[in-house]
Amino acid sequence: MAKRKKYDKSVYRSLALVTQFGINMLVPIFLCTFLGIWIDKKAGTSYWMIILFFLGAIAGFRNIYIMAKGVYDTKGSKDHDKS
Repeated sequence: MAKRKKYDKSVYRSLALVTQFGINMLVPIFLCTFLGIWIDKKAGTSYWMIILFFLGAIAGFRNIYIMAKGVYDTKGSKDHDKS
């Protein structure tokens, strides 16, 4: 029964990790895109949304990279401690 409990815990951790990846990618994209739309409406331009969309995508990829690096380093140190 103890193995089943450990398996359930790892499934929930994995699900939480995937959710965090999605949130860390989408939030900067949406915020920058909506900010670009707002600036375009106020200034009467049509290019800020595109620029800020790509800036948000770059920020999202950076967030994912930092998070994945942290997860990998944590897992690597745990695996290394076991051997």
